[in-house]
Amino acid sequence: MKYHITTYGCQMNIHESEKIAGVLKSCGYDEESEEEEADIIVFNTCCIRENAENHAFGNIGALKKLKKSKPSLMIVLGGCMAQEAGKAEYLKRKFPFIDVVFGTHNLNELHSLIEQKRNSKKAVISLREEREAVEDGIVPVRKSYPNAWVNIMYGCNNFCSYCIVPYVRGREKSRSAEDILSEVRSLVREGYKEITLLGQNVNSYAGSGMRFPELLDQVASIGGNFRVSFMTSHPKDFSEELVAVMKKHKKICRRLHLPAQSGSDRILSLMNRRYTREKYLSEIALLKREIPDCEVTTDLIVGFPTETEEEFEETLSLVKEAGFASAFTFVYSPRTGTKAAVMDGQIPEEVSKKRIMRLVECVNDQTRQKSAECVGAETEILVEDFDGKKDCYLGRDLYGRMGYFKSDRDRVGEFVRLKITKANGISLYGEEIKE
Repeated sequence: MKYHITTYGCQMNIHESEKIAGVLKSCGYDEESEEEEADIIVFNTCCIRENAENHAFGNIGALKKLKKSKPSLMIVLGGCMAQEAGKAEYLKRKFPFIDVVFGTHNLNELHSLIEQKRNSKKAVISLREEREAVEDGIVPVRKSYPNAWVNIMYGCNNFCSYCIVPYVRGREKSRSAEDILSEVRSLVREGYKEITLLGQNVNSYAGSGMRFPELLDQVASIGGNFRVSFMTSHPKDFSEELVAVMKKHKKICRRLHLPAQSGSDRILSLMNRRYTREKYLSEIALLKREIPDCEVTTDLIVGFPTETEEEFEETLSLVKEAGFASAFTFVYSPRTGTKAAVMDGQIPEEVSKKRIMRLVECVNDQTRQKSAECVGAETEILVEDFDGKKDCYLGRDLYGRMGYFKSDRDRVGEFVRLKITKANGISLYGEEIKE
């Protein structure tokens, strides 16, 4: 028996797909790369943006013929889209060939849901209002070596006016520090070289009476040759204590993902972000003062309801003033159930498209310039994979920059020092520095 998993969305979903794989492995399934050869196909969905939903709809719909020709095939749908209010029943009506639907709070029940379906002709739909236990007891099948994801918390309490995450992920619940540290130690023993601590807002961590900077300090104090990164940090909770811990440990990556979303104070207020442009820039200044070489990446949204051309220009100017190394850029997408979806002043699609093109060009120009400045310098990358088309190994350095180099042997999982000889857009190319 074989399984195939299709994943949409963020790093949280990528890691949860590793947990889904762990459940299926415990059921006796082996992984299959081709959908047509699988006995069970799982869609781990995202509903944070409309494009992700539409993409999932298209891929699920495409399985209708396969299901008809292979009635024994089991099709399972889980994740954020399933948890969205009313969406599970809508999906069952739209795709009556779906066999099992589960949400974000009951992944640990997947085994029993599959067994229920085997004993029933009807579809099995199971959702929970909230996560009953922070620890799910699932042993994931990790696919990201030499990197490993570690959840430190689930859910979100921020209720940004555009965001559906609190509605589909629930309220914040933190794992115990003891369990997190135990998991990290185990991963380091197994040879993982970069540990990424995950949370919708890691700065809100409150497990075992401990705040995030203290947890980060303890993780980075674990012995072994590995790096530590984390995401995502909310600017409203950014602190000097966090910067001090980052400065203290060389193991902590010299990059910080700090979503700004907008450069306009009025738009930030409408978004319920609870910080101002000035506060955001003061946090960047603090970080650069204490850790001058630290790079900052961000998320930016254009076309939020009532955004004026002048306010969009404020976002463009923020890119330059903050000196972002790179940015994830998005056109605002109304999500049913959020406050922003019913706001007056929705921006026409053609206006948003023009703005996003200008923003992407601005960000890319800045990223290319930063990459060009690396030529001639040395850096150390953690080798993640081999690119057959480029005939190069690739990996990221402490600053999150992707580097490529040639080698005549397998280097995945090694730290390799490079001298950068060329920059191509966001990518760096170099030659290995021999010891």
